[in-house]
Amino acid sequence: MSDTPVSEMSFEQAMSELEAVVGRLERGDVPLEDSIALYERGAELKKRCEAKLKEAEEKVAQINLSSDGSPDGTTPVEGL
Repeated sequence: MSDTPVSEMSFEQAMSELEAVVGRLERGDVPLEDSIALYERGAELKKRCEAKLKEAEEKVAQINLSSDGSPDGTTPVEGL
């Protein structure tokens, strides 16, 4: 596992580590206490990935298109 706090990870970092956590849990060769810690870390990573995806979706949703369909600016999103 990475030493980087989950709250500071990019989407790609969190997803990569989440895949590694899932892989270790699926193999089933991890002691129970370690499995619990991995599951908790995985839950944090999943939450981070979901938050980053939601943030990206909100940004994309705010793109304004001109009459010919090309992007011509953005509408500010409150709270971002």
